[in-house]
Amino acid sequence: MKYALITSLLFIAITLSTSAQSVYAVDYASQADVTVYVVDYASQADLSVYWVDYESQADEDGLWYMTDYESQADVSIYYVDYESQADLTIYYVDYGSQAGWNGSNKGHLFR
Repeated sequence: MKYALITSLLFIAITLSTSAQSVYAVDYASQADVTVYVVDYASQADLSVYWVDYESQADEDGLWYMTDYESQADVSIYYVDYESQADLTIYYVDYGSQAGWNGSNKGHLFR
């Protein structure tokens, strides 16, 4: 009984601490939760991003799934023209294993 309770609480804690990474690109900066600038090199980025094909695959930081509707997204983003306008800099990677935070403390933007 005690084991089942501890296991259940652990599962709930893990579930609540993970955040899906479904995003929607809005048309105006005022509509966005986060403004994003795409950099040329991974070393310049706060976050390395890999686009996944299914929402269920977007279960780790940097694995993003683009939704069809804003209401389906966990976070709305807006692409800015200048790095100084961005809340977050990203770099697109070729493999999901390369995705994730690059020493940045901006993870709170997606929580």
